[in-house]
Amino acid sequence: MENLNLSDTFAEFKEMKNIDRATMMTVLEDVIKTLLRKKYGTDENFDIIINIDKGDFEIWRNREVVEDDQFEDPAFQIPLSEAKKIDEDYEVGEEVTDEVKWKDFKRREILSIRQNLAGRIQELEKNNVYNKYKERVGEIVIGEVHQIWKRETLVLDDEGNELILPKSEQIPSDFFRKGDTIRAVVIAVEMKSKGPLIILSRTSPVFLERLFELEVPEIFDGLITIKKIVRVPGERAKVAVESYDERIDPVGACVGMKGSRIHGIVRELKNENIDVINYTNNTQLFIQRALSPAKISSIKLDEEEKKAEVYLKPSEVSLAIGKGGLNIRLASQLTGYEIEVYRESEGEDEDVSLEEFADEIESWVLDELKAIGCDTAKSVLELSDEELVKRTDLEEETIKEVKKILKAEFE
Repeated sequence: MENLNLSDTFAEFKEMKNIDRATMMTVLEDVIKTLLRKKYGTDENFDIIINIDKGDFEIWRNREVVEDDQFEDPAFQIPLSEAKKIDEDYEVGEEVTDEVKWKDFKRREILSIRQNLAGRIQELEKNNVYNKYKERVGEIVIGEVHQIWKRETLVLDDEGNELILPKSEQIPSDFFRKGDTIRAVVIAVEMKSKGPLIILSRTSPVFLERLFELEVPEIFDGLITIKKIVRVPGERAKVAVESYDERIDPVGACVGMKGSRIHGIVRELKNENIDVINYTNNTQLFIQRALSPAKISSIKLDEEEKKAEVYLKPSEVSLAIGKGGLNIRLASQLTGYEIEVYRESEGEDEDVSLEEFADEIESWVLDELKAIGCDTAKSVLELSDEELVKRTDLEEETIKEVKKILKAEFE
């Protein structure tokens, strides 16, 4: 059409990735037909010729020639007198095809073409991004930190698409600056009114699983299977692995020579402690492995209640429980059994070192007791509250609480 320059809008349209030419033609035609229906009441008798490469189009209207006194429908008919102005040879009953000129449209109608086309382009872009990432849920993506807010971080992928990493999906020790490159897994994609909302996570067990796939070729190739992952992000994780090939040591393959494979994963997860465990259908053995590095003396299972009573030597109890109870909690999640730890009785003379209570009693309190020669639980319990108050800087309430914890050990 004369003087109708839509080259900028067309250029945007052509640059869109994953949009085939047929889709482009359909969208452009729909936009033009919408305008024609508004102006002429129909689009049925119009031919639209689109030249995507030049960024232009032509509109041709087809109408039947009728006698002037029989002219009733301007959308589909043209009076003979008007037809002869186009070409003297036209006769009644013939079809006149004439080009709809640019001057036939008002400024507002022209603007509506641009706006509708821009709107359709934007809609296609949104759908493309949504469909692209909907298929990538569970995959690792690499992006650049663009903006950091209190509750979330805005990440841009290599095509400039916006991805959201909520604070709740960040490892507690994660610290980002604008421009940093980060890795995370896509966990959710939703279509909102403003466009697709793509949620990333670095705390999901799936993120750890994908990192193992990247670092351990045997997992990627399917020679080793990850049966289950449980983790407390940034603190500790337990990964149960299995190999169907007896020649492959799944734990050794995951850890690598001198820890070469697992070190990269640990660094990515901000020094998260990762225990790789050989999976087995033998429940007792699996629980024993899950409580690593503690060495278990015996286990009593309740299959119906999914409970396990684990007995260990006093020196192994703190290892089984772990800092803040983390080890036993993750072992329970990994095995599906509620694990209870018991110290193995060694007779009436059994005593327990105060070091074994480091998770329950603050270190400075233990140091006060050691300073007066009390290195074991019984050595403290043998002294009266008054004697302990007199010989240490501890308050009576603190001493009573300590004794309560120590007594529970022998009950």
